[in-house]
Amino acid sequence: MGLYTRLVRPVLYRLDPETAHELTLWLLAWAQGVLPGRVVLRGIAGRVPKRPFSLWGLTFPNVLGVAAGFDKDVRVAAGLAMLGFGHVEVGTLTPRPQAGNPRPRIFRLPSDEALINRMGFPNVGVESAVSRLARLAQSPRQFVLGVSLGKQKETPLADAVQDYLAVMAGVYAYADYLAVNISSPNTPGLRALQGATYLAELLQTLVTERDRLATETGKGKRPLLVKIAPDLTWPELDQILDILEQAGIDGIVATNTTTSRYQLVHPNAQEQGGLSGRPLATRANEIIAYIYQQTNGRLPIIGVGGVHTADDARRKLDAGASLVQLYTGLVYEGPGIAGRILRQLYPND
Repeated sequence: MGLYTRLVRPVLYRLDPETAHELTLWLLAWAQGVLPGRVVLRGIAGRVPKRPFSLWGLTFPNVLGVAAGFDKDVRVAAGLAMLGFGHVEVGTLTPRPQAGNPRPRIFRLPSDEALINRMGFPNVGVESAVSRLARLAQSPRQFVLGVSLGKQKETPLADAVQDYLAVMAGVYAYADYLAVNISSPNTPGLRALQGATYLAELLQTLVTERDRLATETGKGKRPLLVKIAPDLTWPELDQILDILEQAGIDGIVATNTTTSRYQLVHPNAQEQGGLSGRPLATRANEIIAYIYQQTNGRLPIIGVGGVHTADDARRKLDAGASLVQLYTGLVYEGPGIAGRILRQLYPND
């Protein structure tokens, strides 16, 4: 049992989860901004094997990244990279600032090594985020930066494309890739965008705008990904894969949080929201393997859900994922998780 699990985690667990998260963000933001803090972050990471991986014309320092939701407002991406992560997906961002759902809205399930959240896309809005992205772009960075795009809670589904277009236009010059979040269970009706009624038109419009922005900004075509739910049926997933291929989408993020509560034991399982952590791992791996098989490996996959150890990451890579992300693993395993997983994945490096 490491220092984090013996000493730090018990202190954080005395706080409600969202307060603990805010404290973590504050500490990371401070550390990434001063030399002693940067030294500490790199010390926590330890030796991080250098295993560059090329995808979509980007070079990822390694296969492990941080999922959207951890750094919603582009506050600590640099600090997370200093902890050893090869990429960070910030957001989800909406066109205007959004408070999200009422607190409490994050719940720990320690006996299940899981979290339930019903955040509802709280974020500072794309305008404030862009100013932070611009500051981040002022100096070279050694990690890949993705941005998760979302819609405003009150925007009708029929008008959702305008929200995604607004966020894309704002962040395009600064993002290395873009992920379209149509699968959060915490924005009413959002998952309906995964259906044929909306999805084809939404993605075709976004691809057209991406191509226009590529020319306008001179930045080239940013890879455009779609993040899906783990609660889809196989026929629903087949339909989504057909639409993604027809639209020319570059990749898929599998998966978001689940509404399932299968075999949970902690009392907080009754809370509404999306479940993440260990209980999601098996279903996420099944979906990754299915996508890989159905597309013959043509559609790159970022695998997310239940990554706490190197074995968890390896299972996703073996199932067909090109890259792996985590979030809940940071809560349970601590800030040294990236270096630890990568050293165990590549013990001879």
